[in-house]
Amino acid sequence: MNRRALLLLLGVFGLLMALPLCASPYAISLATLFLFFAYAGLAWNIMMGFTGLLSLGHSLYLGVGAYTVAALYDHFMIGPWLGLWAALALCGLFAAALGALAFRYRVSGVYFALLTIACAEFTRIGFDHFTWVGGSGGLFLKVVEGDRLDLLNLRGPPAMFYYLMLFLTAAALCLSALLLRSRAGYYWQAIREDEDAAAALGVNTFRWKMLAVIISGTMTALAGMFSAFYYSNLFPEQLFHISRSIEIILGPVLGGIGTLLGPVIGAALLTVLSEGATELVAALGWDVPGVKQLVYGVVLFVIVAFMPQGVWPALARKLRLSK
Repeated sequence: MNRRALLLLLGVFGLLMALPLCASPYAISLATLFLFFAYAGLAWNIMMGFTGLLSLGHSLYLGVGAYTVAALYDHFMIGPWLGLWAALALCGLFAAALGALAFRYRVSGVYFALLTIACAEFTRIGFDHFTWVGGSGGLFLKVVEGDRLDLLNLRGPPAMFYYLMLFLTAAALCLSALLLRSRAGYYWQAIREDEDAAAALGVNTFRWKMLAVIISGTMTALAGMFSAFYYSNLFPEQLFHISRSIEIILGPVLGGIGTLLGPVIGAALLTVLSEGATELVAALGWDVPGVKQLVYGVVLFVIVAFMPQGVWPALARKLRLSK
């Protein structure tokens, strides 16, 4: 990313900061949804984009993070910013266990992807029967009148959620940039390109892959916390389902896997097109089940066919935003 791209990024950030001052509540909620998937995509990108570890079960960390902070709030009235530490620790343990199991037995490639799906499905089945958090009937967060329902408790007007998600996305983008240019980032890229060659050069591939998995999993726990208190209801079938994992990874895939801004560009493209198609179909009075999934499929086909590296690399070259 050159200076021109950095200035453009700062300009876009300024516009996003000012958006709630002039936008409708619907536009703010749409922008919040875009930022949510941009943040989750940036977290996933550390595993796949930087390290080459294909995870198709990232809903595991999203669901565990969401249920941890929601259950602590619902049963013990522990605020989400305090309960977040438990969610981070738990998701870190899940990620470490999955990584240790896979890397110790040299599970890689498509088999690693299948392992992540299996872990997410096992967890979904477990939460379906976990009555302490509502089981398959769901967990509904109840707001107690008189409590401090401000930013500390993640309750408030839509603009508050929007600014929180904007801050988290900006922080994730900065963290990704720092990691990519750090020793860990160089080791991750070496492992991604050729793990055997990296090991032959003295890189402890087990240690650095474990670090990538743990960072990615704990970052996704933050997205889970936000999701729990934004929607105020949690269902295992929604949070742990593979379709949620696919929604997380579509942004980086379309925007450009392994790039810094790819997940953000991809999330913006998907959100605008899917929500726009939904509104258009509703305005025309048509009944088209699964229109959002249809849009996902069409966009994915077009990008893979004509821009296999993603939208951002092609856009950066055209606008001379890359080095």
